[in-house]
Amino acid sequence: MGKLTVRALRAVLVVVLAGSVFVQALMVWVLVSGSDPEDGSLPLTPLRVITILGIGTAQVTLVCVWRLVTMVRRGTVFSHAAFRYVDVIIGAIVAAALVWFAVTALNAPGQREDPGVTLIMGGIGVAVLGVALLVLVLRTLLAQAVARDVEAARMRAELDEVI
Repeated sequence: MGKLTVRALRAVLVVVLAGSVFVQALMVWVLVSGSDPEDGSLPLTPLRVITILGIGTAQVTLVCVWRLVTMVRRGTVFSHAAFRYVDVIIGAIVAAALVWFAVTALNAPGQREDPGVTLIMGGIGVAVLGVALLVLVLRTLLAQAVARDVEAARMRAELDEVI
């Protein structure tokens, strides 16, 4: 990855992370201060807590992507240390899907006349789980690349002994 690409990606990550922290702080403030009274149409307090947790899953993913970009820039991404970050990303995506299913469950009683909304929301949750599976496949490719790199290093060492 080139320097410009890394800088651009890091700039995007910083902007998104700063924005998410700002929104999350506002959500916590509204939740703690009680300045937004509920009218009873939606269970706002559980939705706010779920939103705060959902934003947290995105923040965890952003930090892990930052670390992986750093490893790419240093040329160390094909190592066992990268698995930790990829595993955390997979866990955060699964947690985000579970958070989305919680939102779907909270929204479902209000959708009795139009259950299609609940089905669509459930489908979105399944799609998010599909993203976790996609990242798992990419993790498998990373594992194969690391294994090949280790094998190549072993073969180079054996060749150096022969020479």
